[in-house]
Amino acid sequence: MEARIREIVDGMTIEQKVGQMTQADIRKITPEEVRRFYIGSVLNGGNTQPGDAPGASFAQWRAATRAYHDAALATDMAVKIPLIWGTDAVHGHGIVAGATVFPHNMGLGATHDAELVREIGAATAKQVRATGIDWVFAPTLAVVQNTRWGRSYESFSSDPAVVRELGAAYVEGLQGTLGSDTSAVATAKHFIGDGGTDRGLDRGVNASSTVDLIAIHAQGYVGALDAGAQTVMASYSSTRDYGKMHGAGTLLTDVLKKRMGFDGFIVSDWNGIAEVPGCERDHCAAAINAGIDMVMVPEKWEKFIKKTARAVRMGDIPMARIDDAVTRILRVKMRAGLFERDPDAVVGDAQDLLARDLARRAVRESLVLLKNNGAVLPLRRDARILVVGKSANSLRNQSGGWTLNWQGMKNHNADFLTGDTLLAGIREVAGAANVVFDKTAAKANVASFDAVIAVVGELPYAEMKGDILFPAPLSESRLYPEDLQVLRKVAGHGKPVITVLVSGRPLYVNDLMNLSDAFVAAWLPGTEGKGVADVLFRDAHGAIAHDFHGRLGFAWPNTPCQASFAKAGDTPLFALGYGLKYTNPKQLGPLATPAAPPVCTQ
Repeated sequence: MEARIREIVDGMTIEQKVGQMTQADIRKITPEEVRRFYIGSVLNGGNTQPGDAPGASFAQWRAATRAYHDAALATDMAVKIPLIWGTDAVHGHGIVAGATVFPHNMGLGATHDAELVREIGAATAKQVRATGIDWVFAPTLAVVQNTRWGRSYESFSSDPAVVRELGAAYVEGLQGTLGSDTSAVATAKHFIGDGGTDRGLDRGVNASSTVDLIAIHAQGYVGALDAGAQTVMASYSSTRDYGKMHGAGTLLTDVLKKRMGFDGFIVSDWNGIAEVPGCERDHCAAAINAGIDMVMVPEKWEKFIKKTARAVRMGDIPMARIDDAVTRILRVKMRAGLFERDPDAVVGDAQDLLARDLARRAVRESLVLLKNNGAVLPLRRDARILVVGKSANSLRNQSGGWTLNWQGMKNHNADFLTGDTLLAGIREVAGAANVVFDKTAAKANVASFDAVIAVVGELPYAEMKGDILFPAPLSESRLYPEDLQVLRKVAGHGKPVITVLVSGRPLYVNDLMNLSDAFVAAWLPGTEGKGVADVLFRDAHGAIAHDFHGRLGFAWPNTPCQASFAKAGDTPLFALGYGLKYTNPKQLGPLATPAAPPVCTQ
């Protein structure tokens, strides 16, 4: 294979080589331009779908991938080089309408179940391959140390050992037997330290020492590379000693490629080269020289090719560096079987987008029981239930960001062609006649019910827009005061209140918890909301149907400012690994709440 690669590279022009190093967004490049400019890769960004319209059908996805793959094989090169198409399928193939969406990584981390994560990786590969896509920008291996970061839910845990184990399992599931019809190429991202930036600022600075970079932030890469991950994505963030990661040659080349022996290719993040001082979105010799092999230039790809080719001819980028980058890209394409793959061959159908039973099981295993005073859970199946809260009947809220679009905020229930809300799950178990939904608790008489289930929490977000910027507190009720209002309406009526929190991170909820008899962290469960009801209710015979198995992958804050627990004396409300079960009940007394909004110092 290596001899074959050398022969291909030796026969390529500079423009053809740079074309292979170029990744463009399908909104900004046509199949004909892929052919003309020898493009090595395309992607669909978080807001990009075939036809540049939301809700593209399965048939539209298949037609688009076929057109772009065919174009790459229609160049005038002596050896035709296949295209590799990347997508952010970070919790299933979330951008495709009709695909099952799994819990985000924070929920999967709470399962502590490597085999489950491996199965979800394999199911995701099946989904993307069915649409004709070969490459997934996952798993995220951030070991988040400050949950102000808006991408915290993409992290399995703040414990590097958990990230290492589950990251490896995900890669094994996603890639399977590399080159087979059920395999997709994995991406270990974002190298390195994105989860440890100061105060959780997106694209910020990780001030860790080299020792901590290795002990904490590198562990996921050790696991993922051991599992055979073929690509690595560079981080937008910086490190204290090496600057912006897209230009950090010491880490990208000397550490990752040489010391760790990574022989796949490194891809930049979306316009990530512009993060390097002195660089622009369409040109950065420093990033390529540092070790970036494929450059994600979603919009200005044509200028990038011209400027990079000129930089090679002027000696600003050594030809040896270009040849190494192209060699790495071709190596991954060959290992993935792309040279032998017929892009017109059907690798699956729309049914392959579905993995509902698996996702529902993942939801059940991810739930963490934080409070269950008086053993009010599990509920009787014949109980009369009042359901309140803005997230009870919202597939948008329970799926979060990176679902149908980048931030996830634009979605409505009708946009999801499959899936069930938490409310639908409660109705299925308790019977529709026994369940009343009153979103704001404005009308219902609480005293006429046996129990109240309040489903509250965060609205969807993704990177940047999801950051809780310092010095704002991480208080759920200050971010979403409507949730505190609805709980105040239903508490104190002599009926048990069960609160289900849908969120992308642990949040300060002492005030909400004091109004609740039971409290469940459901994270961002995805499309299969019925998995929540599976655990909240007894079976038809009155026995426990499913016990809680989830344990915290992140410590839970006891004050409104506890976004991290790095300082001595930062005692959490619930420690890493905490989680109650029906079989080990524990009473929780009233929790302290501040009289006035705090001024955060961390």
